[in-house]
Amino acid sequence: MASNSSLLLLLLAVACFISPAISQTCSTQNILSADRTPFENCLDLPVLDSYLHYTYNATNSSLSVAFVATPSRSNGWVAWAINPTTRGMFGSQAFLAYSPRAGARPEVNTYNISSYNLSRGRLSFDFWNLRAEAMAGNRIVIRTSVKVPAGAESVNQVWQIGGNVTSGRPGVHPFNAANLASTAVLRFTVSDAPSSAPGSAPGSAPGSAQGPTTPEQAGGPGNAGSMTASPRSVVDYCP
Repeated sequence: MASNSSLLLLLLAVACFISPAISQTCSTQNILSADRTPFENCLDLPVLDSYLHYTYNATNSSLSVAFVATPSRSNGWVAWAINPTTRGMFGSQAFLAYSPRAGARPEVNTYNISSYNLSRGRLSFDFWNLRAEAMAGNRIVIRTSVKVPAGAESVNQVWQIGGNVTSGRPGVHPFNAANLASTAVLRFTVSDAPSSAPGSAPGSAPGSAQGPTTPEQAGGPGNAGSMTASPRSVVDYCP
């Protein structure tokens, strides 16, 4: 009969091989904001095995987010966007990330979506602290803080996972039912969020939404397309 320690090691090994789609929710992901505190809210997005961690800062009308998703292919891409005018894809202002090659740290750039042919472009709102990170299980994390309209209570969010990236150009995403349903209204208040990040509490300090308030300080439209990616970071417990 196996000892208790051997049984524990076996259970841990099995857990590490379970599909991330089964073994994780946003509340079990070890995702922290830029100041190393938990985000105030997290959402298990309804499709595409995707997750959003976020904190709203009413003081400077900004939203700090960490979007987590897995590309549909090993050389695919993931994206999170805000659509200022509608809930559809066209018109959305996107942050799109991918790994340029196996084992490389992800790159992230901005895209103003006007057609299925994705091209880099400036966004209509200011943003800062944009970077991408790698997680175990081929997941990618997109982190940024964005300026939202003063007094707004929500934004239209769009998220997506796509096909091949060829010579730095993202291919068209699949047209499965899940890919066509990846839009929702993101409400800022804690009471509207289905779940909260571990360790968070009402009144806790906001994350990296404590960002710049002027275009000169913000990594906004003035330098879109020249973002930097962070070093590779694995935040899951399994290797």
